[in-house]
Amino acid sequence: MSNLFENGASKGTILSFGELLLRICPDANGQWLSDNQLPFFVGGAELNVATALALWELPSAYFTALPDNEMSAQILGYLQNKKIDTTPVFIRGDRIGLYYLTRGKDIKNNALIYDRANSAFAALKPGQVDWDKVLDGVSWFHFSAICPAISQNVADVCAEVLEAATARNITISVDLNYRSRLWQYGKQPIDIMPQLVKYANLIMGNIWAAERMLGIAVEPDVTESGQKSIYLKEALNSSKSIISQYPKCKAVANTFRFDAGEGIDYYTALYNGDHLYSSKQYDTDKVVDKVGSGDCFMAGLIYGFYNNLDPLETLEFATSAAYQKLFIEGDATTKTVNEITKAIKQ
Repeated sequence: MSNLFENGASKGTILSFGELLLRICPDANGQWLSDNQLPFFVGGAELNVATALALWELPSAYFTALPDNEMSAQILGYLQNKKIDTTPVFIRGDRIGLYYLTRGKDIKNNALIYDRANSAFAALKPGQVDWDKVLDGVSWFHFSAICPAISQNVADVCAEVLEAATARNITISVDLNYRSRLWQYGKQPIDIMPQLVKYANLIMGNIWAAERMLGIAVEPDVTESGQKSIYLKEALNSSKSIISQYPKCKAVANTFRFDAGEGIDYYTALYNGDHLYSSKQYDTDKVVDKVGSGDCFMAGLIYGFYNNLDPLETLEFATSAAYQKLFIEGDATTKTVNEITKAIKQ
């Protein structure tokens, strides 16, 4: 599993790059109006990864853009208390991005409302950030497809930092998160993502995201099949196509999470260029919070690769971590490495 570091990059800091968001959570029945209270969580896909890695005692840093005000100072203190290095954070702009998600709903549900236009991160432009300074001491850089979905300028910033990271032989990972309510600036993921993914050594997503963002076709009858064996075969085909088209990519991970009433069925796969590994399947009748489960899986993959765990051990750790996140309210996991590994054995 150490082949992601084959360029000679030492094991330094893991830097997660993305927009910090405040998630505002009204309840479905409107009780928040009577109570005069709106629960909230500090999150964002990449911050969720950084939070998990710091909890698991890896050197975790975070890049975002925040305005220069007291709220930002309080948030940075909150992150620092979680042992996240906030030194890379770029202080600029006027506001912090928000999104509203009715409690208990999925982010793909119509209960999702974004309020992140003109945020400090959304207003980023190429040429503003000193990437040599930000990337100093970094050996792993993580981003997601959410960032380039915000605007053309942010997509250009992604390309700028990825090029700088590649020049430094930094290992790069990407989560092919698709958010249909973003991508509103006249471009589709297929127009942008291939030029960013070409830098990645580890690609995570699912077969449908790879089709939408990278043009890796999914067999038409796969979605209707509902059969695990067929999904895993398609994951293998998709992963082989990705590695063939993107020579820097050394491993591809796929998640399969299907709604089952109020619960879910969940399993994953990892292809390392030689073999497709599949996790055991998890099933539950009830879920507390779906937000951040995929981010937790991504963090688990990084944890495994960073620590040179074998492929199946990496996959099972990441899958267990992601599954356990479904029972934790909030955006990021609170489960330690010991708790996650103990759950695998049980």
